[in-house]
Amino acid sequence: MIRRLGLAAVLAGLAVPMLMPGEAAAQRRQQMPSRSELGGGQTEIPQAQQEKTFPLGASWSVVQLNGKPVYDRRATLLIDKNLRGTGFGGCNTFSASAYPLRQQALAVGPIALTKRSCDKGALEFERAFLTALRATRNWDLVNGRLVLKGAAGELTLSRSL
Repeated sequence: MIRRLGLAAVLAGLAVPMLMPGEAAAQRRQQMPSRSELGGGQTEIPQAQQEKTFPLGASWSVVQLNGKPVYDRRATLLIDKNLRGTGFGGCNTFSASAYPLRQQALAVGPIALTKRSCDKGALEFERAFLTALRATRNWDLVNGRLVLKGAAGELTLSRSL
């Protein structure tokens, strides 16, 4: 008899939740916020980020190389409307083709360089600068500065005259 009561109690306990799924669903619906509570039923569609235009014809000076400030060296870059990049690397002048591409990409071709003799420090800086420039894959304008990023490092340039 105890077994029968135990089995009956278990079956009764199972039957109660089985009868209430509709009530539980109704409670869940009541707890969900309405469209008006979520912002009037209007769903905001994210706007596509407008692509930036590369600043052709602007002259730039290097202020950071791989996150380190550049105080004692001077290097410049100008990419003209003919997509020719020219500048000073710290010892020599250089030129290369430079193509701003979609999605803020930048392709820099082989670099032609003069062959002046300079001190070892200037040549090492120039090599690091030109290597980072040649390996550049992306660019961005951040707080008025041009940032060039690639596999060989990052260059931050500031507008110059």
